Amino acid sequence: MAICDGMFNIAHSFDHLHIVLSRNHVHPKELCELYAFMLVEFITAQNLMVNVVAINAFLLIYFNKNTSFGKYDWKILIWIFGVPFIGVTSAAISGQLGPAGAFCYFDGVKGVVANICFTTVPLTLILVINTVLYLLTWTRIRSDSRRIKKTIGQKSLTMRMAHNAARNMTFFVAAFFVQWWAFAIYGVWALVDDVPQILFQLVTIFNNLGGVVNLGVYMFIRKHTHVSPQNPSKDITGETPA
Repeated sequence: MAICDGMFNIAHSFDHLHIVLSRNHVHPKELCELYAFMLVEFITAQNLMVNVVAINAFLLIYFNKNTSFGKYDWKILIWIFGVPFIGVTSAAISGQLGPAGAFCYFDGVKGVVANICFTTVPLTLILVINTVLYLLTWTRIRSDSRRIKKTIGQKSLTMRMAHNAARNMTFFVAAFFVQWWAFAIYGVWALVDDVPQILFQLVTIFNNLGGVVNLGVYMFIRKHTHVSPQNPSKDITGETPA
C-alpha cells in the first residue's frame, strides 16, 4: 500500500512540478508518457490490492478461510503489479499515454477508450464490490460478537484474532473508498456530460490524501488492536470447566 501510494504521489508531484516550472504541458512527450505509465501502474496496483484485501477479509469471516498467496506473497504481487504492467505497456506501445489535461495519464484524444476500459470501469466495479464486501464483513463481525456475548460471554482467542484481522483489513478498504470515490464518479460523469469544476477539485483533493488516510488507519490499528491471552482457567470456547 505504501509503495503504491508513494510511487503514485512521486510521479504526480514531478508531473505537476514540471508544469509549474515550465508553465506548459510536460515535454518531451516521452517524459509525459513515463509519468503516465507510473500513475496507471500504481493506481491500478492499489485498486487490485485493496480488492484482494476485501475479498480475503470476507472469506475469513464467512468461510473461516485465510487465503495463502505463496512464499513472500508472490501470487498477489504478480497479480497486483504484473497484470497492470502488461496492460499499461500495451497502452504505451499503442500510443495511448500522454497529456490528459492537467496531468499525464491516458492521452485525452487517443486514450479515451483505454481510460474507460482500464480505469473508469474497473475502478467503479472494484469500488462497488469493495463496499459491498466491507458492509457484509462488518455486519457478520458485529452479529457474531453479539451472539457469542449472549451465549458464552467471551470469544475464543482464535475467533478474536480472526475478527481483529478482518476488521483491520476492512479499515484499509474504507480508506480506499475515501481516496477513490470522487475519481470513480468523475470517470462515470465524464462519459455522459462535462464534469463540473467542483468534482474535479474533489478528485484532486481526495486522490492525493491516500497516504495520509492509510497512515491514519495504520496508527489507529497499532494503537487499538490488541488480543490479550485468555484466562488459563477457560477453554477454547470461553467456558469455565466445572
